[in-house]
Amino acid sequence: MVWDVLNVIGTIAFAISGAIIAMEVKYDIIGTYALGMITAFGGGAVRNLLIGIPIENLWQQTPLFIIALITITIVFLLPAETVHRMKKWNLFDAIGLSAFAVQGGMHAYSNDLPILAIMFSAAITGAGGGIIRDVLAQQKPIVFQKEVYLFWAMLAGFIIGMGWAEKPYQLYILFGVILVLRVMSYRLGWCLPIRTVTKLQEN
Repeated sequence: MVWDVLNVIGTIAFAISGAIIAMEVKYDIIGTYALGMITAFGGGAVRNLLIGIPIENLWQQTPLFIIALITITIVFLLPAETVHRMKKWNLFDAIGLSAFAVQGGMHAYSNDLPILAIMFSAAITGAGGGIIRDVLAQQKPIVFQKEVYLFWAMLAGFIIGMGWAEKPYQLYILFGVILVLRVMSYRLGWCLPIRTVTKLQEN
């Protein structure tokens, strides 16, 4: 039940996030649907490939595909002012990250994978779709910048891998905690350490 609920939440949230980004960069309707779908399902597809799950499992999610298509259609038809308001706080991106991070961690944990694999599964499921979205939108992926993003997905995977969140209510609490932390880190400007190297001028 937790798996299904998080799957629906993450799919809707990332479909909205992808569609909004597509509209911001002025993609046409096909581009909007493509970016919304890739954002919603890209992370799970990459996870399946990297931990050895048959990729055809991705296509056995017809209800989720329908939900994503309906969600993208609604976003595309909304007034521009409403779409701008929806982007405030990056809330839908945070919801998608949190839901899929917990779901990805659950998936790896149920397959008795080691804790590093569980953390990786949580990270790539939570952030993979967003990475692909940003690349296709010709933007720098926020995952690889100083903003705290991927860390929260890895934290979810660590907690699940340690066996500290197994019961449904614990997993829902974990989802809520990761969501709050991601929104707080965005709003308060929390950053991870960053180091840049200045290119030397040649004589």
